[in-house]
Amino acid sequence: MKGKKEITIYDIAEQLSISAATVSRALQNSAYVNEKTRQKVITTAKKLGYRYNTFARNLRMKSTNTIGFLVHELHSNFITSVLAGVEKIATQAGYDLIIAHSSESSLKESANALNLFHKRVDGLIASLAFDTTSLEHFAIFNEKKIPVIFFDRVEKKSKNIAVVIDNYKAGYEATEHLIKQGCKKIVIATASLKRNVYADRFRGYKDALYDNGITYDENLLMVSDLSEKAGVDAAHRILAMDPMPDGLFVTNDFVAAVAMQVLKENGINIPADIAIVGFNNDAISKLVNPNLTTIDYPGKYMGEVAAQSLITLLKDKNATSKTSTIIIDSNLIIRQSSLKKGHQ
Repeated sequence: MKGKKEITIYDIAEQLSISAATVSRALQNSAYVNEKTRQKVITTAKKLGYRYNTFARNLRMKSTNTIGFLVHELHSNFITSVLAGVEKIATQAGYDLIIAHSSESSLKESANALNLFHKRVDGLIASLAFDTTSLEHFAIFNEKKIPVIFFDRVEKKSKNIAVVIDNYKAGYEATEHLIKQGCKKIVIATASLKRNVYADRFRGYKDALYDNGITYDENLLMVSDLSEKAGVDAAHRILAMDPMPDGLFVTNDFVAAVAMQVLKENGINIPADIAIVGFNNDAISKLVNPNLTTIDYPGKYMGEVAAQSLITLLKDKNATSKTSTIIIDSNLIIRQSSLKKGHQ
């Protein structure tokens, strides 16, 4: 069964006995069409079910006014907050978003990048999957001078603008805080060290230990996919250690909260037995008991900065050759989960 015929400006023109050119101008709010005629055109267009072909018009203008947003996951408070920042700036500048996620797969990331390219996005904002080791699938954008901004999970060798926090500093501060609470045996639960964010946080952790005269123990490094199961597994591994660690730094608040719950269910007192620091300042950090000490990761602001940087490049095509790393401030927020008595 054939669908209903698509209404065109010619149908509107015939209905009103005016030229198609006049209809086109009226729909574009042209000053050359009087208000009475413009209102008649708009009313008739709505009545007939006319859909303005923005895509076709944008192609003629060699722009689609769309920005691609490619991320490793969507079920994340941090990514959601980044998206809110991107959307705010993009909307103000008159751009729509096309969102895609890789589910932590470099293969899916590559396929999505190609799909966004064929959808003719004007620019792209991306955060890399765990297992992405090459940026070859983004080369087509560079070849066509389509600007790409990376955020959070980036590739340091990239020639594109990157928006990040100082993950090394954050890892150092989180670990040093635990040391100041009297912790001597500190576990770090993190994700793939192939990714810049986790590698840098781990370097900060190791250097904080070294600077405070504590020997690094590779048995205290736990690498996972930062899932709920990872939090459960981390807690059970900690419970099996003898002597048990007195500090835990988890590079994700949700995983930290899960680990805390399992430890508490097994009779562990937090922070008396083990002090805990998370990362991201997600909502869950203020819901768990005790409230979780964490690194405030300003996702919304990061999204705003990434989007504004991209729009600046879109307005100045010559700026695509300029590269830089934009570092966003982060802060340690101290709550009860890490404050041992006598060190508060």
